[in-house]
Amino acid sequence: MTRALWLPVLLIVVVATAARAEHEVFYRYTVLGYVKDGSGKPQAGQRVELVRDKTGFSYLGDTDAEGLFVIVARLGDESAGESLTLRVGAVRHRVIARFDPANHTEERGTRVDLEGARVLERAASFRATLAQLLSAPRP
Repeated sequence: MTRALWLPVLLIVVVATAARAEHEVFYRYTVLGYVKDGSGKPQAGQRVELVRDKTGFSYLGDTDAEGLFVIVARLGDESAGESLTLRVGAVRHRVIARFDPANHTEERGTRVDLEGARVLERAASFRATLAQLLSAPRP
């Protein structure tokens, strides 16, 4: 096969492999939670932003009718311990990406709930919350 023929084939294989890898657990870090007012009422339609402090890159999401937001950031194994800033309106919260870079099977992430100006990070509730969301019937 001539170089002119195998180069495009090689490029397709490399791009396809990279695209598939982007969806692997070891390339994502999920921040999810609920936004409620001070009395506990869900805040629908709120803009939520997660910023990688290292790069300034921003991931955006919005809350649903129950105040739920889910933001998936692209963080690889080398990003363990990296700081992120979660922003909802005037509220800011620093999140540290805590995960085992050797674990390529469990979802990585944390749960952060906002109740008025109060922020509650509930990392231990992340996996259960994610499992509940993924098993919920879709409308």
